[in-house]
Amino acid sequence: MCQFTDKDKRQTLADFFTRDGFYPAGRLDYDSEGLVILTDDGQLQHLISHPDKKQIKTYYAQVEGAIDQSAVSQLQRGVQLKDGVTKPAKATCVVTPGWLWNRNPPIRQRDSIPTSWLKLAITEGKNRQVRRMTAAVGFPTLRLIRYSIGSWSLQGLLPGEYREDVIYLPRMSRR
Repeated sequence: MCQFTDKDKRQTLADFFTRDGFYPAGRLDYDSEGLVILTDDGQLQHLISHPDKKQIKTYYAQVEGAIDQSAVSQLQRGVQLKDGVTKPAKATCVVTPGWLWNRNPPIRQRDSIPTSWLKLAITEGKNRQVRRMTAAVGFPTLRLIRYSIGSWSLQGLLPGEYREDVIYLPRMSRR
């Protein structure tokens, strides 16, 4: 859960990080995994999460079915969703990532239906956008992992681990 409390008593950020005054910059839905940036700096939080700043977010998506080039091309052009057309994504088919950890609970597996992996980079942050995009091209997402936001990535981290980075930002002028 990409927050510090949950009325349903599910696991939250507080189970992994206990320092006061930090907040997530952006969010992940409950079914997704991966990178969450925590900050105590409102300016940095704004830089990371505000739609106008267009930070590139990279995801790995395991989808149901053997995805084809036609679907990848649609993702690369932009996909029509109920709330409008998405901006084009950088989308490529990839092999199962070698750094991948076991998921708990595991995704559903069907012996008769293969799965495929995609690497997608987007600059928008619509609600459940990657899941809705893959479903719109006929390949529902089974597992979704946010690998990076801008220059920050999961590289070298396992689930529940974190590293501290100190970032100094120039003072932003107010217009």
